[in-house]
Amino acid sequence: MSMRIAVFASGGGSNLQALINWFNRDRAAGARVALVIADRECRALERADRAGIERSLIPVRGIEPEELALATLAALEGAAIDVVALAGYLRLVPAAVVDRYRGRIVNIHPSLLPAFGGPGMYGSRVHEAVLRAGVRVTGATVHYVDEAYDEGRPIAQWPVPVFPDDSPETLAARVLRVEHQLYPIALERLVRELQGQEPLPQPEFKFVAAPHDVPALEGMRTAFGLQEEE
Repeated sequence: MSMRIAVFASGGGSNLQALINWFNRDRAAGARVALVIADRECRALERADRAGIERSLIPVRGIEPEELALATLAALEGAAIDVVALAGYLRLVPAAVVDRYRGRIVNIHPSLLPAFGGPGMYGSRVHEAVLRAGVRVTGATVHYVDEAYDEGRPIAQWPVPVFPDDSPETLAARVLRVEHQLYPIALERLVRELQGQEPLPQPEFKFVAAPHDVPALEGMRTAFGLQEEE
């Protein structure tokens, strides 16, 4: 039976689009994106509408934690969700939701965790911190979600070089390109594990020199029909 994925987002939803492209476009991935949850009006909800995917707007501000947990669980259970993927979701997931989906809820973060993670470390803040630290390598991490920001066990990581002339914008573009490749594969590996199937082949992660240069997964992209994000 195909598993049903819920994606939580707060912004543009490019990682959501990568997951839709991977799971929902004419391929038997064993799962489908079946629900998009956002804490605000954002482009991610527009992507859900365009793809014909159920969506739920659950504002966080001004809502008691217990009420937020109940509303979130009601949306997930109402859509019969099996797996949860956070994709640019800027809120701490209620503990009751984490507990219900423990081992089946994951996130992607734009650094090599545990470096440059934790509360307040998202988006451009991460890349600014990387550049201030003067490190030569950053990357993307897919990890399980627990009750704290970015502390769940890593599932997959992909290193990305930092160049001397990088700005937060150029570094973000390079890392985001990797995120769009890494997240669908890591999530499908989890789905296959939950279903008791053979995992996908482990991709050979390589350094990525530019936003358009992602050679390591080219064969897998072709085999599994991954399309360019829109």
